[in-house]
Amino acid sequence: MAFSWVPAAVPPSLAVLSVVVAVVVLREAMPPLLPAAAAVACSLAGMALVWRDVRSKVRGEGRTVGSLLGQYAAGKAVGWLGRRQRRTLEADTLNVRRVQEETLLKRLNKNANTSYGRRFNFRSIKDSDDFRARHPITTYEHYRQLIGRVAAGEEEVIIAEKPLILAMTSGTSGPSAMLLSTKATNSEFFLQGVAVCLDAMRRAFPETDSLQKTTKFFYSPTFRQSEAGIPIGPNSSTPASSRHMPHLYTTPAPAFEVVSEKDALYLHLLFALRDPSVGTLESNFASTIFYAFSALQDRWQELVEDIERGSVSSALTLEPSVRSRLEALVKPNPVRAAQLRACFSDGFRGIARRLWPRLHLVLAVDSGSNQIYGEMLRESFCQGVAFYSPFYAATEGLIGVNLWPQEPNRRYLLCPRSMFCEFLPESLLEEEEEAPRTLLMEDVEEGQNYELIVTNASGLFRYRIGDVVKVVGFHNRCPVVEFQYRRGQMLNVRGEKVSETLFFVALKKAVSQWPGAQLVDYCCAESGIMGDSIGGSDPHYQVFIELKGVRNLTEQQRYKLDVCLQQESSVYKSFRIKGSIGPMRVQLVANGSFGELRKDMMAFSNTSPNTFKTPRVLCRKEDVHFLLGKTVS
Repeated sequence: MAFSWVPAAVPPSLAVLSVVVAVVVLREAMPPLLPAAAAVACSLAGMALVWRDVRSKVRGEGRTVGSLLGQYAAGKAVGWLGRRQRRTLEADTLNVRRVQEETLLKRLNKNANTSYGRRFNFRSIKDSDDFRARHPITTYEHYRQLIGRVAAGEEEVIIAEKPLILAMTSGTSGPSAMLLSTKATNSEFFLQGVAVCLDAMRRAFPETDSLQKTTKFFYSPTFRQSEAGIPIGPNSSTPASSRHMPHLYTTPAPAFEVVSEKDALYLHLLFALRDPSVGTLESNFASTIFYAFSALQDRWQELVEDIERGSVSSALTLEPSVRSRLEALVKPNPVRAAQLRACFSDGFRGIARRLWPRLHLVLAVDSGSNQIYGEMLRESFCQGVAFYSPFYAATEGLIGVNLWPQEPNRRYLLCPRSMFCEFLPESLLEEEEEAPRTLLMEDVEEGQNYELIVTNASGLFRYRIGDVVKVVGFHNRCPVVEFQYRRGQMLNVRGEKVSETLFFVALKKAVSQWPGAQLVDYCCAESGIMGDSIGGSDPHYQVFIELKGVRNLTEQQRYKLDVCLQQESSVYKSFRIKGSIGPMRVQLVANGSFGELRKDMMAFSNTSPNTFKTPRVLCRKEDVHFLLGKTVS
């Protein structure tokens, strides 16, 4: 493939970079004191080495020398950092007890002089046993008033430093919570999460070590202010917040100023389609990429026309300054438009690889509630493209990293320096014991399920985050886990406790027996929250499904889902045989219903598209009635 180049003056960064490379490569061969001529020769040799390396990599089209060198330098720096952090992590996993104790005491000592630290006498706590004996296990209600005081401007309430933002959780299994996010939280996420995962990615997929651009589907969040002027909103940053980051992405910086999700998505797609050499598709969650391709199906003709004419659609509601800056970046490209029309004429199965022949990777979390979107992407739009689910993280902070990108099962190594972790056995979750005995990292057993309890860097102590994980092994002495379910996302009308994972397995099996049906999305509700809107008094599951390829299901086909769940869950089967649980009721909803539900739920919870996760068990009656109104069969 031929690449076009935009001429530019050699920037100062090249000179600096060349000197660095020259020193690294030649320092062993040169005497301690170099004459001026030798120094110049060393610098020129370094420049030559850098330029040869840059020229050897796959590059995007229309790149300036400055943008290529900026990306090259950033890649080298993050690569070095990733290798260093990986070595640190490997060493930590050999002695998790010591590292966990250090992490805990560091948190306590840092916040010992806060009013909260004095209340629990953090200064006198000597180890994790002492901490667990003195401090109770907590939920969000324990912190609600304390965080309210922080929002009002009071200092050193829970943490010693001032929070960067008041971060809203996604509200997947209940109302959104407002938590503190600090500089330390962000630093840990980058060093222990991003850097390590980029190292794992490059080891597994060496072709990603290129100078291709990434298409990052990200939507600039909106923030409001607390009484004290602290921003309140999702805990995510925009790529445009760093002046170096736009070199890495197909979407230009002005597009990240667009608040409307619909308009921002159009711009992401427009600039991605203009670049045939995209190397990676990235987003926080696989659902975001799935919805991007769904939008592409609807608007591809409009996008191609914009590319052909060198325009930005007049249908977008943009600030005049943003529009003018974007329009300055687009030029008519009828050749690329013709290529795109040919790609779309062959349909949307495998479209990603046809649009971007050098696409190497989809980088997004596709475990938990996002598993369905990852599977649909692999089966349709992104056939033949590798996927990497890098993190296990939450608003509370980084929990684990995936060091095994090529394995189909998404498992995560817990990060022993990120959070102090405790584990509550699943068998104790329903007991009302006031101070249940928790286990530490070195105590857990392979094959068992536990609820995670964390102490993080931003003011949560022995906090139940609501995630239940399964220990699937150990890396050295550190647990490796798979996410199982969120508490509050279990179907449980008679004590049967059907998890999200279990139900999804049954649903996939049933859909495979419905000829022509393709699953788009689904969720469930327990009959108890639906009131008089349904007939009958037997407790049961109400299942809402959006399908492609079929408009209706027979009663026998609907009942197949109940049969499949009985096959997967012996407890559910026993309740069905006894008649304690009635047959589930399966309802098909109109196309686009879950997209509309997603928008309504984000508006209600004040959640950003970057952090929203679709709940599989609906907890609000209003959401259930919304889908009842969308039922077509």
